[in-house]
Amino acid sequence: MIEFVRGEVAYVCAEFVTIEVGGIGYKIVAPNPFFYRTGDEQIIVYTYHYVREDQEVLFGFRSRRERALFTKLLGVTGIGPKGALAIVASGNVDALVEAIEQEKESYLIKFPGVGKKTAKQMTLDLKGKLAELAPDYVPSEGLFAQSNAELNEACEALTALGYSDREVEKVKKALQAEVLSTDQYVKRALQLLLNVR
Repeated sequence: MIEFVRGEVAYVCAEFVTIEVGGIGYKIVAPNPFFYRTGDEQIIVYTYHYVREDQEVLFGFRSRRERALFTKLLGVTGIGPKGALAIVASGNVDALVEAIEQEKESYLIKFPGVGKKTAKQMTLDLKGKLAELAPDYVPSEGLFAQSNAELNEACEALTALGYSDREVEKVKKALQAEVLSTDQYVKRALQLLLNVR
């Protein structure tokens, strides 16, 4: 496995970049090849060696985070290397992770080749699994478990106050990203319910 390639940019086109290392030119398919310029000295491209029966491709990225995002996307049902590369090329890692965590399908369908079905699959397959890429947008398991327990207690209190299951479920979804005490959840939920009514 080639972890990265360090060398000079020998050639750039719309689909790939050629990095010369010790007299050998590595053809690397990159999300944004024109980020690189011929004559650039000693650049590093982080690579992913993609091997299938009918093809063998070396993909390259500006950072390990971009490469990690690409490999995560390859694990999503319905997304192949071309689709994953287009998403990495068009997006920003933090914004993409945030969209997946918050299930913002309207943001995800803006990417080339991503329709509603694929956007839903992305959130289904990746939500909660991208902490190493953007920890600020993915709650840690400890905090999330604690907030779920407190939130569940708050929901029980709301049901006892006479709110319907549908109303409670709606505010529960809205409050899942917040880490509060049971009392704080109840107060916040009541604010949301009163605004809805």
